[in-house]
Amino acid sequence: MSVVNPHIEPLTFVFEDDGLVPNNPMPLLVYKAAVDVANVHPEQTIEGLFGANGWGAMWRNGVYDYAHYHATVHEVLGVARGRARVQFGGNRGKALDISAGDVAILPAGTGHQLISASDDFCVVGAYPPGPPMQITRPTPENHAKALKTIPEVKVPESDPVRGADGPLVKLWKRSAR
Repeated sequence: MSVVNPHIEPLTFVFEDDGLVPNNPMPLLVYKAAVDVANVHPEQTIEGLFGANGWGAMWRNGVYDYAHYHATVHEVLGVARGRARVQFGGNRGKALDISAGDVAILPAGTGHQLISASDDFCVVGAYPPGPPMQITRPTPENHAKALKTIPEVKVPESDPVRGADGPLVKLWKRSAR
């Protein structure tokens, strides 16, 4: 039995640069109920999926409760347990409810901030091959630097949920700057 529905399609959201959070012309992808986490080791299930699709440098935790983004790397967040409300795209973005089994794939520069979460909320984060993740706070100085680094971040060779033929590969290539 597969841990992922092979036909699942992500929701897409594009956020404009708001002057502090640069965001990205490539869409945030959100797979709802994408991963079967109804087992005793949901974190391992998600880690196995992301690793099999070429995404590594994994961690387990929550989402920071302050606005931030990553200007040098794309990020995937797989919800292993619980639920949360996360603001994506900065102040002018969108608050989304995510829960166990959901996966959010953030192109470099996409703002995110935890608004609220259940006590058992746990995500697995991962990154495609490339430079290490750096946490960037939304300031005018960081924004100016990010506008230079974000276009240099390569489009991943695989979707962390659906692999080399997954929607990310098609949607992000079509949307790249």
